[in-house]
Amino acid sequence: MVPTKLILATRKSPLALAQTEEVAAHLRATLGCETELLKIVTTGDQRTDWSLEKQGGKGLFTKELEDALLSGVADVAVHSCKDLPGEMPAGLVVAGYLPRADPRDMLVLRRGLEAPALIATSSPRRRLQLALRFPSATFTEIRGNVDTRLRKIGQAHLADATVLAAAGLGRLGIVAWPDVVFHPFSCLEMVPAVGQAAIALQTRSADAGRIAAVLDAATARAVTLERALQRALGGGCQTAFAAHVAAETLWFYHHQTGLHTRPLTAAELDAPEETALNILSQIGLYNFR
Repeated sequence: MVPTKLILATRKSPLALAQTEEVAAHLRATLGCETELLKIVTTGDQRTDWSLEKQGGKGLFTKELEDALLSGVADVAVHSCKDLPGEMPAGLVVAGYLPRADPRDMLVLRRGLEAPALIATSSPRRRLQLALRFPSATFTEIRGNVDTRLRKIGQAHLADATVLAAAGLGRLGIVAWPDVVFHPFSCLEMVPAVGQAAIALQTRSADAGRIAAVLDAATARAVTLERALQRALGGGCQTAFAAHVAAETLWFYHHQTGLHTRPLTAAELDAPEETALNILSQIGLYNFR
């Protein structure tokens, strides 16, 4: 039985709040329950001076939300799926996802430039794939909310370009920004992060069945395989690795092997853990951790 009210734990960033409001509206419409937002500041939000690559990104934006679930203060934790580590605390599961939005990465380029000489990104995944497209570019790190990053490129000129998720821009209603232009990357140009553009609803294991039925099965099918690959590799924010499943096709990037793409059968999607190990073995990464 679904409670008459669900407490949704969320980060306080504008994007996190927009995503959680989307979840809240969906749960109210499908389950007929009330919702309340519990706004939490995570370690990653507090330590804006930290390098995610040097510190390791696992759990920096999720632990406090998970603690709220484990303590019973919240019923659902709402995450950008790409922030979730491959492993999670005992007693917690991902109950499911809202329908995935546009998964592509977006190049944010200062207006008037044909190509960036200095690119701001904290992601090794993005940096190595960008270096293939812009071999003469150099890189610097960037932190901050979406609007902060846009201002750093467009108005402050701290770099020539950065990369943001198209889904995040869409959820914030940003279709244009002063002094910058947006250029979406195809999966061939840049493979998205595991779970990119999917909003994950994390719950206590015993409560997952209450909401799983009203979430998106197609997104879960794709993201479950992506996360199985992530777990098998032990990948986090500091790893130059990407996997994206779309239209029964896997797009895969790893700094050791480069880009791979292959079709997926229904049977492979039905057995994500086994499929992940088979794929990594075929690529030559099964023993690389």
